[in-house]
Amino acid sequence: MTVTEAVTTRRSVRQFLDKPVPYEVIHRVMDKARWAPSGCNYQPWQATILTGQPLADLRARIAGQPLGELEYSWDAPAAHEEYKARLGGVSAKMFEALGIARDDTAGRMAAMARNATNFDAPVLLLCYFPRFMLEPQWSDTGMWLQTIALLLREEGLDSCFQEFMAFYAKEIRAFLGLDPESTMFFCGMAIGYRDPDAPVNNFARERVPLEEQVRFLGWD
Repeated sequence: MTVTEAVTTRRSVRQFLDKPVPYEVIHRVMDKARWAPSGCNYQPWQATILTGQPLADLRARIAGQPLGELEYSWDAPAAHEEYKARLGGVSAKMFEALGIARDDTAGRMAAMARNATNFDAPVLLLCYFPRFMLEPQWSDTGMWLQTIALLLREEGLDSCFQEFMAFYAKEIRAFLGLDPESTMFFCGMAIGYRDPDAPVNNFARERVPLEEQVRFLGWD
């Protein structure tokens, strides 16, 4: 698979096959991802990757728990109409693919609740780092996570970034034995084999036209 193919076929997968992911594959991906860039070579990212019984134990721990207080905000852009429209567009297509009507509040809530079980993915990566890391290191961690996602595609796997898991940061840190005073929990990443027939994995995605985001200067 070329880099272009990995980039263009990567998407947030929300329905996985009931198929285990071999340890050797995950280890190979994570070992390669160490070469992701980071400012000053700080390599701020840390993670724990769960499958099998440990993953089942974590899901049982957070099952039925109310959403906790977020340590950071991911939806600040939604206060601006341009970005709110982008969110609304992808949400509408996702719920349409799931066959959930706009006025079906219960159905939408049930679909969102599947985030808590990571859409039943067989593997879950939990990402965190020291609290003293600031914006550049958050950016570096994002580049690392994107590197992982593309390497997973190379292996025939898929993923879904889950900032939603930050609602359960308290329970996750306790489960992993992480110090809440010194550790910032960032996100989860559901990992597994894509169900190719699931409508939620096949709706058309949109991206902003290149010219709206990038300027090219100096070319005739």
